[in-house]
Amino acid sequence: MSKRALFIEHDHASEAGPISQRFAELGFEITRFLIVDEANYLTPNVTVVWPDLLQFDVLVVLGAPWGVWEDERIGNWLTPERAKVLEAHNAGIPILGICFGGQLMARVLGGSVARAPKVELGWYEIKSDDTSLIETGPWFQYHWDRWQLPPGAVEIARTEIASQAFTFGRTLGLQFHPEIDAHVLDLWLAMEGGCVEVESEGVIVDELRAQTKAIEPETNKRGYDLVDRFLSRIATSEIKTFNV
Repeated sequence: MSKRALFIEHDHASEAGPISQRFAELGFEITRFLIVDEANYLTPNVTVVWPDLLQFDVLVVLGAPWGVWEDERIGNWLTPERAKVLEAHNAGIPILGICFGGQLMARVLGGSVARAPKVELGWYEIKSDDTSLIETGPWFQYHWDRWQLPPGAVEIARTEIASQAFTFGRTLGLQFHPEIDAHVLDLWLAMEGGCVEVESEGVIVDELRAQTKAIEPETNKRGYDLVDRFLSRIATSEIKTFNV
């Protein structure tokens, strides 16, 4: 029987690129769960019927254009999501949290999330304490927020602006985006205000697209390797629970 991976997609442009490709190559049956569809993008405080997260072998919690701290704006689904991923974590289900997903896990496990002093947008090298788990990159960044580490978490990587990776039992939280390839980037830029948002931070969209396309083979492999390391090292580690 194949293992089951649930990809939680908070918005309609959150495809998981090379990350989902690698899970599929490794024989996982992938279920995609979309929270805010395109029709509700501007009114994201939707109510959804959640699947049973405990029925999956792995959870991949993806990014979002909203903040993990925006309870009033997206609380209808954010509040139950926080409870459900904590239950899954405490049950020993491995969780890979990416950007919003990493920030969500930081908050769920006792840390906090707030605005960063500066945006990180584009391809960045990071400082890693364990390059056999988290390589230095470059990795794609697209965030205005950052987490404060949960007590008991182990930070693996960082930049001058933000913590970039932590482990807590069988959870791996990432600030960067290993799922980005040229196709996923185009999906993000096609979202309402996407190009304007990027250009307002001084990034030239055409140059970003060209750079992403040029380094895609190496960044895809880096994403594949990260999935392999997550599954072999984090997903099999000792269960560490957190009680609110």
